[in-house]
Amino acid sequence: MADKKKGSVREDAKALREMSEEQLAEKLDESRKELLTARFKHATAQLEKTSELKALRKQVARISTILNEKRS
Repeated sequence: MADKKKGSVREDAKALREMSEEQLAEKLDESRKELLTARFKHATAQLEKTSELKALRKQVARISTILNEKRS
């Protein structure tokens, strides 16, 4: 996920907007678990790409935002 280039953010958001609420909820849960795992790896000095933390946080925020838009 952290390997993506900046130009793909719009494409990623577009793909997320096309998902149903159930799919987004599953994706959000999965992304949060990935973030938790990355945090543990970072704390134990096993995470090589620390930029992955920022990318995962943004991904969780992006999914949450889109899910909230769909629910309201």
